[in-house]
Amino acid sequence: MAETDTPKIEKPMVLVVACALVDADGRVLITQRPEGKTLAGLWEFPGGKVDPGEVPEEALIRELHEELGIETKTSCLAPLTFASFSYEKFHLLMPLYVCRRFWGIPEGREGQALKWVRPNRLRDYPMPPADEPLIPFLTDLL
Repeated sequence: MAETDTPKIEKPMVLVVACALVDADGRVLITQRPEGKTLAGLWEFPGGKVDPGEVPEEALIRELHEELGIETKTSCLAPLTFASFSYEKFHLLMPLYVCRRFWGIPEGREGQALKWVRPNRLRDYPMPPADEPLIPFLTDLL
């Protein structure tokens, strides 16, 4: 059977957007997935699912407000890279934006822990498999 003839297992594509929020000291904000959620206890870049009819930047601005209580604008979001990762039940596509300009002090509005981390220390925190490949891009940038 030729490679192109191999049957594919169809999985839904899930579009999620993530943000490397960077403070004045060059640290990146990561959040810990709370108990009761898939991959609970792992650290990740804040963000979330893109709703139908939303563009990724709108979704990220909404998610940052809902999750962290901060405000930002589309002009403050710089696309850096993306992750494409196949989980068991779905395929995740996750653009990563860098944001250095935001208003407010981030707080865990959904019970999640927050941590400001130097880019070279991000690997010290266990992350979901889709987030891990994003780390070298941040380390190179910052």
